Amino acid sequence: MDDRRKRKPERSSEQVGNKKAKKQWQTPKKNFSSAPSINPGDAGIWATCDMHKEGLCTVELRDIFNEYASLIYGNATGSDAAIAHDDPLASEDIEAEIKKEVQGIRDSKVEELFTPVKIDVQCVLFFKTREPVEPVSFVHRICSDAINKATAKKTRHLKRLTPMTRMGKAAEKSLEEVAKAVLAPVFHRDGVPAQKFAIRTTIRNNHAMKRDDIIKRVADLVGEPHTVDLKNYDQLILVDVYRNILGMSIVGSDFEKLKRFNVAEIYEPTPIKETLKTPYCNSEDVPDNPDFTPI
Repeated sequence: MDDRRKRKPERSSEQVGNKKAKKQWQTPKKNFSSAPSINPGDAGIWATCDMHKEGLCTVELRDIFNEYASLIYGNATGSDAAIAHDDPLASEDIEAEIKKEVQGIRDSKVEELFTPVKIDVQCVLFFKTREPVEPVSFVHRICSDAINKATAKKTRHLKRLTPMTRMGKAAEKSLEEVAKAVLAPVFHRDGVPAQKFAIRTTIRNNHAMKRDDIIKRVADLVGEPHTVDLKNYDQLILVDVYRNILGMSIVGSDFEKLKRFNVAEIYEPTPIKETLKTPYCNSEDVPDNPDFTPI
């Protein structure tokens, strides 16, 4: 080695110890555990929308849902005490009043009637609902007003609404649990007369659950004295499966009249000749599909 090269002076251990370590910047980890999710026993509303318009449609639906909630349920948003505030002049100290304000903000978040849940399925949205909202009657009211021209169209990207009375996991055992809970009030109460029913399934991004298996199991759970009638049913059982999520509800005999809750079709019916030219995200969204079979 060439001795003429200058060597870097060696640092003493004391110098090394005194040197400040470089600050390591770390990207904060996102906490996904607090994100809204669909859990067994939840109720809610599915919605389909134009491609790549999920965000805009979510905003539109939140406004419409809140407007109808005020119209139907008034100020019934849960615990009135949670959002009520005493007269500030009656508070004994400022600190107590601040605590009340903070608690009020927290409670107001808990009391959302409609909570959007991110679904990793293109063109599909889900809003979780809570009491007093009853998804079937709520969606029925929106579509009835639309078909009766009681309200003007307020959405640009919404296609269809599908109410779900109860949610569960997309599995055979969960299907039975959900079905028993949803079917009982309509078919199994004391004094309920024999009714005609049909079953309509929608399955997307799930290859484990088969349409025929779902229909057979649900029909068995309905049982006698009720009978299947594909065209003149009294009750239509909707079963929707998206990925690993399953939901079920029961709608009335005016489902076809209300365009299967397809809000876009109610306001702007698509001419039959143009139907096949229109790009839809879901074949179920094709208006007046002649191949539609309820069961």
